Amino acid sequence: MVQVVHSVFSTNWLILKCGSYDLCTFICRDKNTQTPTQRLMEAVVCVSCGALGSLLRKMGALLSDEYKLLTSVKGDIVFLRAELESMHAFLKKISEVEDPDEQYKCSIKEVRELSYDIEDVIDSFMLSLGGESSRNPRGFMRFIGRCMDLLANATTHHRFAKKIKVLKRRAIEASSRRARYKVDDVVSSLSRTSIDPRLPAFYTETTRLVGIDGPRDKLVKLVLAEGESPLAQQLKVVSVVGFGGLGKTTLANQVYQQLEGQFECQAFVSVSQNPDLKKILRNIFSQICWRERVINEAWDEQQLISVIRQFLKDKRYLIVIDDIWSTSAWRIIKCAFPENSCSSRILTTTRIMTAAKYCSSQHHDHVYEINPLSATHSKSLFLKRAFGSEDACPLQLREVSDEILKKCGGLPLAIIIVASLLANKASTIEEWLRIRNSIGSALEKDSDMEEMKKILLLSYNDLPYHLKTCLLYLSIFPEDYEIKRDRLVRRWIAEGFITTEGGQDPEEIGEGYFNDLINRNLIQPVEIQYDGRADACRVHDMILDLIISKSLEENFVTLSGDKNLNSLQHEKVRRLSLNYHAREHSMIPSNMIISHVRSLSIFGCVEHMPSLSNSQSLRVLDLENREVLEHNYLKHISRLSQLKYLRLDVRRITALPEQLGALQNLQTLDLRWTWVKKLPASIVQLQQLACLLVNSTELPEGIGNMHALRELSEVEINQNTSQFSLQELGSLTKLRILGLNLNWHIGNTNGGMQAYTDNLVMSLCKLGLLNLRSLEIQSYHYYSLDFLLDSWFPPPCLLQRFKMSTQYYFPRIPKWVASLHHLSYLSIYPDPVDEQTFRILGDLPSLLFLWISSRTARPKERLVISTNGFQYLKEFYFTCWDSGKGLTFEAGSMPELGKLRVPFNAHDVLSLQGDLDFGIQNLYSLKHLHVEIVCYGANIQEVEALEDAVKNAAGFLSEELSLEVSRWDEEEIVKDGEHKLAAEEVYFDY
Repeated sequence: MVQVVHSVFSTNWLILKCGSYDLCTFICRDKNTQTPTQRLMEAVVCVSCGALGSLLRKMGALLSDEYKLLTSVKGDIVFLRAELESMHAFLKKISEVEDPDEQYKCSIKEVRELSYDIEDVIDSFMLSLGGESSRNPRGFMRFIGRCMDLLANATTHHRFAKKIKVLKRRAIEASSRRARYKVDDVVSSLSRTSIDPRLPAFYTETTRLVGIDGPRDKLVKLVLAEGESPLAQQLKVVSVVGFGGLGKTTLANQVYQQLEGQFECQAFVSVSQNPDLKKILRNIFSQICWRERVINEAWDEQQLISVIRQFLKDKRYLIVIDDIWSTSAWRIIKCAFPENSCSSRILTTTRIMTAAKYCSSQHHDHVYEINPLSATHSKSLFLKRAFGSEDACPLQLREVSDEILKKCGGLPLAIIIVASLLANKASTIEEWLRIRNSIGSALEKDSDMEEMKKILLLSYNDLPYHLKTCLLYLSIFPEDYEIKRDRLVRRWIAEGFITTEGGQDPEEIGEGYFNDLINRNLIQPVEIQYDGRADACRVHDMILDLIISKSLEENFVTLSGDKNLNSLQHEKVRRLSLNYHAREHSMIPSNMIISHVRSLSIFGCVEHMPSLSNSQSLRVLDLENREVLEHNYLKHISRLSQLKYLRLDVRRITALPEQLGALQNLQTLDLRWTWVKKLPASIVQLQQLACLLVNSTELPEGIGNMHALRELSEVEINQNTSQFSLQELGSLTKLRILGLNLNWHIGNTNGGMQAYTDNLVMSLCKLGLLNLRSLEIQSYHYYSLDFLLDSWFPPPCLLQRFKMSTQYYFPRIPKWVASLHHLSYLSIYPDPVDEQTFRILGDLPSLLFLWISSRTARPKERLVISTNGFQYLKEFYFTCWDSGKGLTFEAGSMPELGKLRVPFNAHDVLSLQGDLDFGIQNLYSLKHLHVEIVCYGANIQEVEALEDAVKNAAGFLSEELSLEVSRWDEEEIVKDGEHKLAAEEVYFDY
């Protein structure tokens, strides 16, 4: 029972009696100050130590005077903190043991689970305090309201005290058990010595493939072999089979690239163990006929198969179906490919011989069994990875290198992983012998997947604790999943895996972790960008198997939905990943307790979703590939007080509940794949929200209150947007990335449109003086951007990226662009484009990526790219409907250019009377060239002559050059009655 004893309003204190405990509680707090939880530095949560890192800091804050703990509770907290500090040291020490026995594992599990439970209790307590009544009455009713708040807080303290006593007993029992079995003493004797630091920025460039030429040429010959008989013109299916890690996908990809241009249609897709057949068929459709038709999202598998068959029925096609695990999946997929007489080809890869034979053509035994690398190729690959070249191996390490290579058994993945590990070690015989002995002799006896894991564990055990945690977290995602870098880093931050000190940027630290895992060859980079950064990653199957087994063992991640995993059902689930593509095995076991879950990730469609009503510990909620979400599923979202990351990939969701504003810890809100066009008004109450990603959603009123925003993309400015909201944009002092969609239909009566543009420019000028690094402006309609020509002053000196995608063209390059010394990415629409355009842009000192879109080039004579600019440009894309005589590149121009896409008008160029020297041969660094032939007004001879000229110019460049030639407006070729084109695009490869 709680009794009010005394009230002293002058000091705003109430003294209460709560059972046998005395409690002093401070009622009136400044609502404009941060809560203690918000002021805490984010600390590291890791797989080995659980929540101990963050928990110890929270306990320190809890002991401050601000919380006014009961005397007995404070004593218990002091005891627990000291005990947990000792446990933290114990877990750090035992994490150095490569293969702890069951006794150690039991101790680790006990302490780790205890840390999670204590943090859950403390988080709940901290958030329950300070939540005064929302009422704002006066006089006696105000007094009653304060009393009610105080009574609630007193009850909270009482319950907290009881829970802490229970947890204290558990801590005492854990310590006693550890002492009884002398675990600490044994661990001390097994502790490893620290390892040397890694070489900085190692493996920034991908090592060239070794031993691929022979297998590739053989497989190409097998695929293309046709002969003269009608049977040879039929559809042929060739299967590649081999053990995981031998390079089946790499080989198939090499064949695919070499044959590019010899088929009218091509596609490359992966199947995996739990295939999403609809997604696979959509992927095939998008690759083979993206120019012809737009995919209908409502099509089912049968409709997709019918459309693909109809499109391919009279075409020569090449399809690669990678990573087939079952004949049932192949039976469905193959229905999409008609058996025509156009010499079409299908290439499949699998680990299973029976599947390979089943997939290959019935009339031929077209199975190619991939073999391990030869001793010569193995050594070449190993030495390049370990030392950078084949002749750099020290004499004293040659013998042990040969012994290590023998244990790798010619498996490329094993060689790469072990060599990368050794590259980070001291070049001493003792260190290399230790690694050799760690591998053991398993590969000599058995080539089963379990033996491969022993090699993979070498790199895993060598990781620092924070990278182990980040790597195991990838087990949440399905097989063959493309994991976007930014999404992954933000989830790491929300989970507490990244700590910041001294003003460090957590996203930059997280990206460093991401790059480190790539450089250690533990994840595979995807979509390398112009600045060398990987936009995404994938996890190799064997490494995924490893991290799944480790995650399940540590109760770090619980997986449901894969029949092959046999996931251990721990009593309490901390991180839950549901893969509903495997629909037969998607039920959550009844004995699984998910009330303590910290992250919930759902992939695929399901009728019955896990409830959120009792998930107060949830930090991450990520729902993907759901076509329908029950309208009331998020109705309890306000209860998710710990939620920091919310991502919804739900096509048909159109609104969010107003209670969204209660999520005061939310840092990332990603709604890009929803149909939400208007956010709840309460969103501006989210004081911790740093990243708001939407899909043409209206700019919310009160946006200026969201002071933590760092990224805001892509908000729509329309007739409903108030001028005050446009002004408020300029007050977002931390904003670094801004994406705008202009969709305003505003008349200019009484200066309406002028006021809108003035307010927008004013805000952009303010942001440009603060932290703005990236600006993207797009519009699906024609709206003038003349207001940006000369009015952005002073210019945004820190801007690194500017992209426009509109139907508007600048009449010239805006003045402020020339001052952007940090600009590395520029996509701009000037019309016309002339030599002055290239002079201005060529002087930008940091420019790496340039895309110029224009309607006309001036003068009609050739535009010359001189040697005086673009010294560091990596990629250049030029789009112009009327490019005149085209571009020509002087010797020494664009010395770093690796990718180029440029148009040439066949009719205009051929009027040069045979002068078809464009200077392409002067681009010495060029690796990818795409030439677009504008066919309008030209005859077939002119088009073919231009294509030959491009081929000849490209022939002077590197043999590794990838050349693509495509035709625009091919239907506008002047017909002479003698030529008939069968394909829309023609490709050439070198």
